[in-house]
Amino acid sequence: MVGHGGKLGRKKEEAIAALLTQPRVEDAARTAGVAVRTLYRWMREPEFAARYKEARRAAFSQCSARLQQMSPAAVSTLGKIMVDANTPAASRVRAASCILERAAQAIEIEEIETRLDALESAAEESQGNHS
Repeated sequence: MVGHGGKLGRKKEEAIAALLTQPRVEDAARTAGVAVRTLYRWMREPEFAARYKEARRAAFSQCSARLQQMSPAAVSTLGKIMVDANTPAASRVRAASCILERAAQAIEIEEIETRLDALESAAEESQGNHS
């Protein structure tokens, strides 16, 4: 684990890994081989909490990347359902609605990103002119 200062120690690193993979703190403590009270105490320590948060963000980032990788297949599936005359009408309508909603959201996000980029450029220019 990369990060915030010195090394946490093997047991704490194992506890963080267990917290990421186990459904409950109690299960994570057992997996890491520490007492539940110890794990809860560690979770209140700023360095441990920061490293755990960093590890959660990294894990979530991996999940987000996987979702993006699977998006084309999901869109393809929705498209097949939408155009399949043998699929119940309610399912076809729902698939079509989902596609339209997500397409509209994608356009909105692109527009927001474009506007944000323009605002950031203007702010940088403004700061450059005042220096």
